[in-house]
Amino acid sequence: MSFSIAGKTAIVTGGANGIGLAIGRHFADSGANVMFADIDEKRLVEELGEQADDSNIRFFAGDLREKLTIANLLSATLDAFDQVDILLNGARQVIPSDPLDADDDSVRTLLNQNLMPALRLSQLVSKRMIKQAGDDDENPAGSIINLSSIAARRTHPDLMAYSVSTAALDQMTRSLAVALAPSRIRVNSIALGSVMSASLQSTLKENRDFRDDIEKHTPLARIAAPNELVETAQFLASDAAGFMTGQILTIDGGRTLLDPVAAPAH
Repeated sequence: MSFSIAGKTAIVTGGANGIGLAIGRHFADSGANVMFADIDEKRLVEELGEQADDSNIRFFAGDLREKLTIANLLSATLDAFDQVDILLNGARQVIPSDPLDADDDSVRTLLNQNLMPALRLSQLVSKRMIKQAGDDDENPAGSIINLSSIAARRTHPDLMAYSVSTAALDQMTRSLAVALAPSRIRVNSIALGSVMSASLQSTLKENRDFRDDIEKHTPLARIAAPNELVETAQFLASDAAGFMTGQILTIDGGRTLLDPVAAPAH
């Protein structure tokens, strides 16, 4: 079976740069209709403005921490393409945290950024997928894919808030997978090691030694390019993964095969 997603419609959050942009472009190149969503309207225009008039590409700018924005995103997608078959929750934020500082509010911040928009959008989009499917018990109704991190199962004190938010995202993946299985909606996650996202690029500019630290603790001894993830995302979105749900696929260059506590999990 091929990984075809041609003719399907996908919403990709975090779509203005890095990983989300790479996956969204790959989906579009593979024949899917794609709505790229991000809070960074300027970057969306820069990256997609010339392509947004194409038949299968649109973009939406807004803060997905707001419930109304999530509803507007779905409405814009339906206005453009009449349906939604794939949701990729790719919007993520990484900030350092101090687990011993009682005034550090980073856990709340990252739960509100990395978990709640994905949960709310999944809940809303899954209702639309169920409505589209109607009484057809034969065909799949949809696929939801969450971008998580190996930080969910590693210990790095300075990344406690990020680790908590991604661990919650993994558990959300499993819970929604069970809840939505009767409706033929699959929910899976990709746990990432070090991939050259926009946030990692920024970190590397500020800390030149960080790259060496990452590579030293990664068996494949390098940082992945965003394009190295796109086929995995397409597999999970396609009917080829039709009997796969509630799974956390790891793409980390072998990082989780090692266990030094202080190794960065970004």
